Amino acid sequence: MNEETTKIPQATAKRLPLYYRFLKNLHASGKQRVSSAELSEAVKVDSATIRRDFSYFGALGKKGYGYNVNYLLTFFRKTLDQDELSKVALIGVGNLGTAFLNYNFLKNNNTKIEMAFDVDKGKVGQEICGVRIYDMEELEERLRDEDVTVAILTVPAGAAQTITDRIKQTNVKGIMNFSPARLNVPPSIRVHHIDLAVELQSLIYFLKNYPNGDTEISQENTNING
Repeated sequence: MNEETTKIPQATAKRLPLYYRFLKNLHASGKQRVSSAELSEAVKVDSATIRRDFSYFGALGKKGYGYNVNYLLTFFRKTLDQDELSKVALIGVGNLGTAFLNYNFLKNNNTKIEMAFDVDKGKVGQEICGVRIYDMEELEERLRDEDVTVAILTVPAGAAQTITDRIKQTNVKGIMNFSPARLNVPPSIRVHHIDLAVELQSLIYFLKNYPNGDTEISQENTNING
């Protein structure tokens, strides 16, 4: 994402890929314009929130006309750097890591897992969906040589910080952490913590305390792990 978007709220930034995905579908179907109400129905975000999100980027649409699909698609492609490939490394090829390799972000043309690492010598040298698994001892060298900028951590909590300390010596700028550990990183590296157990507990909490739903809570991103 470019510098212009770094000043917008984090909740808005997290919704941009969702908008972009829907706009791609609209473009593929030949639709030329879309209203905020249509967007709202498709992405399950209320119209007021969509208009507020878009307002951070200036006049993207016209009242009474809606939004030009081609213009929005081009705008968000540039904003999200969709024309630039982001190389991703997966660290930890257990059950969750294997699932990531099988999926490999097929709907995101600019994001691809290029390599994987594991301590299990029995897995080293294997390929899953075309992604080769390397020995953890090669981590720093291969991340630097391939100019990998994003790492996905699917390792036990006890190993997460040690591996992160090694990642600091590379060009990685972002870590998606699926371990329960909270990582210590320098300001130059951004971490998104995704604790599936916490997310499940959070969902159950909202189900119990807001059984009939709540518009404001349901429409905003409730991820507390940012």
